[in-house]
Amino acid sequence: MSRRIILVRAVNVGGTARLPMAQWRDLAESLGATEVSSHIASGNLLCNPPGPAENFDRALEAAVQTRFGFFREVISRSREEVLAALEAHPFEELDPRFSYISFLQSAPTAEAVQAAALLETGDDRWQVIDREMHLRYADGAGSPQMKEPTISRVLGVTGTARNLNTVRKLLDLSDV
Repeated sequence: MSRRIILVRAVNVGGTARLPMAQWRDLAESLGATEVSSHIASGNLLCNPPGPAENFDRALEAAVQTRFGFFREVISRSREEVLAALEAHPFEELDPRFSYISFLQSAPTAEAVQAAALLETGDDRWQVIDREMHLRYADGAGSPQMKEPTISRVLGVTGTARNLNTVRKLLDLSDV
């Protein structure tokens, strides 16, 4: 199996769902992953998983729930998929901290995208391309005009977002 970039949704934010990175790496290794490393405390993992990526993602979800007592979605991509998502980012990059890619568990339906397009976003922008939702906040994610969780709910697909700085760093770290 080739190297994967594995993202877990909503950990170590606001004191909830604590997932220490050393234990996150240990968990992946205990499930058979090799060359395991992590980047910052937001649940970014790089490794060579054993077997099919989808099976490993689900095994990580179950292991997190068993060991830490909470469920969080795990979403992974190959380095090539993350690079393609970055290259497809449709918005002018005013500041890489204001631009995000939300990696979705699956592509939303066209009908769901049309319904979400009716939501108010102010000067913030979003666009779905395949299994990614690209976001650009006019004034940063700390003061959004759009409600990304609401858009995701209407899309009917769970995802986890990383700013472009983090995406680029994960690509650098995965280039081994």
